Amino acid sequence: MGTSSSGPPTRAYAEPVVDMPVNVVEYDPRWQHSFSAQRDALTDLLHSWLAEPVEHVGSTAVPGLASKPIVDIVAPVASLVEAELAVPLLEDAGWLLWPADPNRSWRLWFLRPQPDARTHHLYLIQHNDPHLRELCAFRDLLRADDGLRTEYEALKRNLANEFRDDREAYTDAKAHFIETTLRDNGLEPRPRSQ
Repeated sequence: MGTSSSGPPTRAYAEPVVDMPVNVVEYDPRWQHSFSAQRDALTDLLHSWLAEPVEHVGSTAVPGLASKPIVDIVAPVASLVEAELAVPLLEDAGWLLWPADPNRSWRLWFLRPQPDARTHHLYLIQHNDPHLRELCAFRDLLRADDGLRTEYEALKRNLANEFRDDREAYTDAKAHFIETTLRDNGLEPRPRSQ
């Protein structure tokens, strides 16, 4: 495992990482069941590091919202540095640490089963990190506001068509909408990459 002065250590993949295209699909209620199964397994696996319950975040956590069919999960840990000790346990359980996460200064990002066919993302974030609050706040705002949800879905569909083969550009293009929504609701977003 290598180390970086800008964040936690990362593991290198043995071969080049092939990413999957951006594909936004209709909401699927099975996403909630998929989260629940992983939540229980992760709670058992990470119990020594968790500071708060494992949560379902991202678009798949918003009933009725079209999304990329990847269930986003956040595990709020007491210490991100100490949670690095969980990396081998997570890898043994089928989670792959993303090798080039631009946000590794504030999270450990895992996926499963593989980069080009992923079904889940897992973020280990320190429980008091403002980025965690933002993830949960944005999810809750979408859950509570039909108009906001409709507007965000239309944006996601347009961006998925425009940036089908560039997931990073797709994510970056959504940032203004997310930041504006948070500011309109009293939260000042922190920079994503630090």
